[in-house]
Amino acid sequence: MEIKISDKALEWFKDEVEVSEGNTVKFQAKYGGNSPIHEGFSLAFSLNEPLKGIITQKEKGGITFFIDETDEWYFKGYNLIVNYDEKDDEVAYEYEEE
Repeated sequence: MEIKISDKALEWFKDEVEVSEGNTVKFQAKYGGNSPIHEGFSLAFSLNEPLKGIITQKEKGGITFFIDETDEWYFKGYNLIVNYDEKDDEVAYEYEEE
């Protein structure tokens, strides 16, 4: 399981969410919505520290993006790719099989 963050997505986090060096961004499952890998769940992020052990992380631009073990079930078997969607002016998530 791996997290991949594009340069444009990193800039979006810095500009829109105002994250900066030393901050942590947690990707987590959210009840509701849909994703290509789990019906009835979607992906969210929050600015906080892990509740349990980190299972994967990616540091980029001094910011740590991570998934902790509470959401391992959601990402199992997939890598998370975070890109920037220019049309919607927001981050977009893709999943690739490991």
